[in-house]
Amino acid sequence: MQAAFDIREEGQETILALRGDWTVWTIAGVDALLRALPRKEGRALTVDVTGLGRMDVAGAWLVERTARHDDAPLTLIGTHDAAGRLFSAVRASNRETPQPQEPLRGVIAVFDRLGRSVADLRREALLTLEFLGHTLVTLGRVIAQPRRIRWVSVVSVMEQAGLNALPIIMMLSFFIGVVVAFLGSRILGDFGASVFTVELVGFSMLREFGIVITAVLLAGRTDSAFTAQIGAMKMRQEIDAMRALGINPMEAIVVPRLIAMLVMTPILTFAAIIAGLLGGLLVCWAALGVSPVMFVTRIQEAVPAQHFWAGMVKAPVMAVVLALVGCRHGLETGTDVTSLGKRVTSSVVQAIFLVIVIDALFAIWFLEMDW
Repeated sequence: MQAAFDIREEGQETILALRGDWTVWTIAGVDALLRALPRKEGRALTVDVTGLGRMDVAGAWLVERTARHDDAPLTLIGTHDAAGRLFSAVRASNRETPQPQEPLRGVIAVFDRLGRSVADLRREALLTLEFLGHTLVTLGRVIAQPRRIRWVSVVSVMEQAGLNALPIIMMLSFFIGVVVAFLGSRILGDFGASVFTVELVGFSMLREFGIVITAVLLAGRTDSAFTAQIGAMKMRQEIDAMRALGINPMEAIVVPRLIAMLVMTPILTFAAIIAGLLGGLLVCWAALGVSPVMFVTRIQEAVPAQHFWAGMVKAPVMAVVLALVGCRHGLETGTDVTSLGKRVTSSVVQAIFLVIVIDALFAIWFLEMDW
C-alpha cells in the first residue's frame, strides 16, 4: 500500500495522520506534498500513527524531517510496533551539514593554524594521560591476579617486537659507534688528544646513543606495527567482538604489549650499547692503534659505571611511552583505511617526539643531580 497522509486541526494542534506503508519503496509520491505543507511558526506537528502500516528508516526520516521542530521530540497519537523506535533512531543519527567557512588568508590563517595545533597538542596530551591512567589501573589489576596475564601473547610480542628487531638495532648502533669514533679521532687529533676517543665512544654510547637509537628504531618499527595491528582489529570490529564476549581489550591487547616492551627494551638497549662499543673499538684499533685489550681497559678505568646506569634507567620509561602511544592510536582508529594511515603516521611521529623530549629531560635532570 502506498504512503498517504491527512492533515487535520484539533484545537491548537496540527495533526499529521499517516496511512499505508512508509518504506523506501512507497514514499516517493508523498515527498513533494510534505515539503509543500504549510507550517505554523515555532510548532511541531503531532503525528498520528493509528493508520500506519509498515515503516522503515527512510519513511521515519521523511516524517521526522517534516514534523520536527528544533530538538523537541515528536508527539505521537496511537500505537505502532516500530514507529517510536525508528523516530528516535533517526533523530539520534541526524546531523546538520555544516556550512563551508570562508577560507582564511594571510597572517590570520597562520595564527588560526597555530592555535588549532596548540589545541590539538593539549587534547593529545590529555588523552595520553587518560590512557596512561587506564593502562596502569588495568596493569595493577592483572598483577594482583597473575592468572589473567596472557603469557602466550606476551612471548609472541617479545619475539616480534624485540627479538626480530635485535639485528637492525645492533647493526645501526655498530655504525653509530664507528662514526662517533672516526669523527672523534679526527677532531680530537687536531688538539693532540686523540687518545680520549675511547672515552668519547664510551660516554656517548652508554648515556645517550644506545637508548636513543633503540627507542627511535622501536618507534618506527614496533610502534607502527602495534598501531596497524590494533587498528586493523578495530576496523574488522574484533575489538567490539571482544567486549561482546566479556573480554577486556586492555587486558587482551595493551597489557601483553606493555609487559613485552618492559622486558625487551632494556635487553635491546644493552645489545645496542655493546654493538656501538664494538664499532668504536674497531675504529680505534684500525685508526689509532689502540688494541682491544687497551680499549676495554680504558673503558673500565675512565668511564664510571654510573654512565651505564644513566642510559639503562631510561629504557623502562621509553618502553612504557612506546607501548602506550602505539596501542592508544590503534584503539582510536576509525573504520576506514584513511584513518588507519593517519593513526600510524601520528603514532610514529608522536613516539619519536616523546623519546627525544624525555631523553632531553633525563639529560637535564642528570646534569642537575651531577650524575
